[in-house]
Amino acid sequence: MVCTAANVHELNTAAERAHGGERVIYGDSGHIGIEKRDAFKDCGAEMRIAMKPGQRRVLADTPEGKLHELVECAKAHFRAKVEHPFRIIKCQYGFRKVYYRGIKKNDLKRKMLFALANLWMTRKYRSCLT
Repeated sequence: MVCTAANVHELNTAAERAHGGERVIYGDSGHIGIEKRDAFKDCGAEMRIAMKPGQRRVLADTPEGKLHELVECAKAHFRAKVEHPFRIIKCQYGFRKVYYRGIKKNDLKRKMLFALANLWMTRKYRSCLT
């Protein structure tokens, strides 16, 4: 997790977040063109980046178009798993609005909230261990 100023695009920090051992990289349509960046040119990972919504809407009503739609749907289902910790942070912990207290303080608070969200998501598995 990397905290930056609001005017920094997510693609600019993508190389910092990758550890190099990835086999598959999923991304939304904002990540289109990531494979062209210098940091990812020699990356052996398969890039599964979503189509833009406008491209997805105009897919042809042919078997090939339906296959593309199924592939995009599968990508969306896989990426949706990443959104669960955000729901926990917003709904369970009430962290809906960010007040700027400096990037470092906000970064530390978000890291703590995501660690707590991980604990919250594993609560059903903890009862099996005892």
